[in-house]
Amino acid sequence: MSKVRVHNLNVSLDGFSAGGTVTYDAPIGEAARLFDHFDGRVIWGVDAIAEPVRADHVFTSAWSQGIGVEIMGRRKFGPQTGPWADDGWRGWWGDEPPFRTPVVVLTHHERPPIEFANGTVFHFVDAPAPQALEYARGLAGGDVRLGGGPTSVREFLHADLVDFIHLVVVPVVIGSGVSIWDSCAELQDRFDVESVTTGSGLIHQFWNRKR
Repeated sequence: MSKVRVHNLNVSLDGFSAGGTVTYDAPIGEAARLFDHFDGRVIWGVDAIAEPVRADHVFTSAWSQGIGVEIMGRRKFGPQTGPWADDGWRGWWGDEPPFRTPVVVLTHHERPPIEFANGTVFHFVDAPAPQALEYARGLAGGDVRLGGGPTSVREFLHADLVDFIHLVVVPVVIGSGVSIWDSCAELQDRFDVESVTTGSGLIHQFWNRKR
């Protein structure tokens, strides 16, 4: 059975992984500082940069390894709520979304898929975590990346469906937002945790589900 993996999930020192408000101009809300150290150029490999390869680059590049499909919450796809408007919105990423795989967007308002030339296809599914995972596994082989945001990750944690989490503790205080850990205190006993601190000050935590 393929694994369900979370990669590069940034968390502030006060426990927030996303802003409480998402708009067209502020897709991460008040949590933008969480991504000051994130280098998205290396998600498909460290060969994408000419600079020296740092530990943070190597850990970030695991995002794409062995992934066949992603599952994401609706707010990661866009700021809209309620029924979808006919506004031409195709996600934050323009004509070349970085995924290059099928992507399942969790939403209460289904719509036809949106397909891109680079292999990314967004599927809009109204289903709880177990059924959404079954649907995602039916789209492609390989592991399933749970792309966030934190609300979606929590749903899959509560359903005991997450095998691996790469958590990045960022040395900033946000003050408000959305926490991955709400009502999750008891879940930590399901995982073995390894931590690595890099020269940038980031703490990379690797949570592997106990077998």
